[in-house]
Amino acid sequence: MSNEKIKQILIESGITDDGVFPKNRLDQLLEEAEKKNRNLYDLIIERDVLQDFYLGKILAEGLGFPYVTLSRTKILDEVLQIIPEIVAKKQKILAFELSPDGLKLAMADPENIEIREFVEKKVGVGVIPYFATERDINNASALYRKDVSKTLDDILQEVITLRAETGEGVIVKLVDELLLSGNRNKSSDIHIEPYEKDTLIRFRIDGVLHEIATLPKKLHDQIISRIKILSRLKTDEHLSAQDGKLQFLSEEGETVDVRVSIVPIIGGEKAVLRLLSAKARQFSLEDLGLGLEDMEKVRKGFSKPWGMVLATGPTGSGKTTSVYAVVKILNRPEVNIATIEDPVEYDIEGINQIQVNSKTNLTFAKGLGSILRQDPDIIFVGEIRDEETAGIAINAAMTGHLVLSTLHTNDAATTLPRLADMKIEPFLIASSVNVAIAQRLVRKICPSCINSAEIEVREGKIITPGGVLEVDPKVLYKYFPKGKTLRVYEGKTCPVCKHTGYVGRTGIFEVLEVTPGIRELIMAKANSEIITKKAVEEGMTTMFEDGLRKVAKGVTTIEEVMRAVKT
Repeated sequence: MSNEKIKQILIESGITDDGVFPKNRLDQLLEEAEKKNRNLYDLIIERDVLQDFYLGKILAEGLGFPYVTLSRTKILDEVLQIIPEIVAKKQKILAFELSPDGLKLAMADPENIEIREFVEKKVGVGVIPYFATERDINNASALYRKDVSKTLDDILQEVITLRAETGEGVIVKLVDELLLSGNRNKSSDIHIEPYEKDTLIRFRIDGVLHEIATLPKKLHDQIISRIKILSRLKTDEHLSAQDGKLQFLSEEGETVDVRVSIVPIIGGEKAVLRLLSAKARQFSLEDLGLGLEDMEKVRKGFSKPWGMVLATGPTGSGKTTSVYAVVKILNRPEVNIATIEDPVEYDIEGINQIQVNSKTNLTFAKGLGSILRQDPDIIFVGEIRDEETAGIAINAAMTGHLVLSTLHTNDAATTLPRLADMKIEPFLIASSVNVAIAQRLVRKICPSCINSAEIEVREGKIITPGGVLEVDPKVLYKYFPKGKTLRVYEGKTCPVCKHTGYVGRTGIFEVLEVTPGIRELIMAKANSEIITKKAVEEGMTTMFEDGLRKVAKGVTTIEEVMRAVKT
């Protein structure tokens, strides 16, 4: 559906007249969609202007077709299989019911008469077209896929039945399927763990490890050897840790980079494969979950020609992804950008990237010193780990360079005293740091099985199955109407989310802008609590408040926010 068609339907629906979706906002998104060659529908969903279900219903009414939510429809396998997966995927269609009147067909473009006639000819019955959103169809398409463990079991049967001399080919197939399955299931890591009697395969999906399959222990060494060959590691080294990289093609033809770590443990050699999909490189600041006000502060911070922009949080909180999103915006032909990273997670065209190498004594500090002699405009330091790196980074920020980096702290305000702990003078911190971003990742509610729920509020406390949470009433009622219960959302579990209730992750943020008031506190060596209090007075949204805002919007659950903020 063209962007102009979507705009026309939205205006005719009257939604732009009642303040829910002002016409000027629609015009802004349309202009952005045209500039970036994006679909207007996707931008409306990504910016949290309207939910997928609500927008789909409006478009269906505008087109004059009945609307179906596949995530809430029971689809029999024999009906699903009427349309081959490859056709369904390409044409954005899905068969969901065979009735006496004909085959009910969910279509992202129900006006496509050609595909309707094609299906009628193939099936031999009439087609009843329904409108379904493209996201809903893509999510429901997961029903086609076999369970990962069943796929691996099928390959194992080949190992058992084939002769020993052909077993090597089956190991190749097994490792290939592990990589493809990990990518298909949107895993960030694949763990291959040896135990006394077997080998455990686990996938980390949305930050949580899931047991996928158990393989016979006799296959373990062959699997590890295959991974070493692909990663160009020493196959005869079994007693020391090794790191490497490999690549493979996904089922969609996308090149996926894999970072490989192999370490010896009691049961043998354990391998962890970090999947670095190119899709992660395409994240914008909006995609990461930054609100409009916070995004403006970040943009203001990196728009200055010098100073520091710091992303903070524990390991696995998405700091590097956030910095990459900023680097992508700043990457222009007239700008010289250099990075020092450990490891280089994504190759970015047009940027000079240096890999830390302990064997050659190429540390963050030494690499950063070398970069400064390369006439850079912007420098990305993968992580500030020690006093020497902090000192050089601050000096670079003070001498006309924009420095981007990450730091391990619990919140945005703690970043400033943390630099002081690294022997950086307060006046240098106050004059060089532009903005500090603290973040955590929370799982998003599965759109296929999302349902509303109620949780109890009692004397400023939210009562949930996961525990009791004390909330400032001013913050609580900013996002929820007053009452004894709160209307929130949760995933009821379905095949699409692997019965977890969650699909994908988003960030919750607090962005501390170093204002004149904050500078005075830094110079006075104030602690993080005082700095946080001042920043909140000046309008900073805390991570918890940002999480509460996303709970109210139906993006995540209160339990996820509690889990993330406590860490």
